[in-house]
Amino acid sequence: MAGERETGITMIRLVRQMDAGPMLARAVYPIGEDDTSEMAERALGVLGADLLLSTVAALASGQAVEEEQNHARATLAPRLTREDGRVDWAQPADTVRNLIRGLHPWPHAYTFLHSTRYLLLRATVEPLAEAERLAAPAPVGTIIEALGDRLHVACGQKTVLALHEVQPEGRKRLSTRAFLAGRAIAPPASFHSVAGPA
Repeated sequence: MAGERETGITMIRLVRQMDAGPMLARAVYPIGEDDTSEMAERALGVLGADLLLSTVAALASGQAVEEEQNHARATLAPRLTREDGRVDWAQPADTVRNLIRGLHPWPHAYTFLHSTRYLLLRATVEPLAEAERLAAPAPVGTIIEALGDRLHVACGQKTVLALHEVQPEGRKRLSTRAFLAGRAIAPPASFHSVAGPA
């Protein structure tokens, strides 16, 4: 959600305090540009299994080297709630996209169009030149263009998010093309952070 470029797995020796033991092994996973938290979690599962096997082997052979953690740099991951997925369109497009990627598959980034809640499943950020052409006069949250495979939405700092996949609450996920085929959405309709009138 914060746009981190890498994550990883660390094996530690257990002590009485939470997450305070010395490190035995570490492995880094570079987060891809299109990775969601689900994709990273799957990759970390494979990486973690391999790291566990090599750590157990190092412990068994007496070759494991312990390294103390830097407790001054320790951070706690916050507990996520459904409310964390509420999109603030005043944020720059890359911040909104990171929210979408980071909260997939749960609790999902979401927004409202009229009274309907939509989960946002896949998006890209438009290049700066295109964003300047599209977003100059548009208030944040405005659907600027509804093209076949994307919805251009105005975001903060005159940036533009291209939505490629959405899911109306209680329905199946839809490509933007399928979404537009079933709804009459014409710019300048707007997404909002709270439900509006139907």
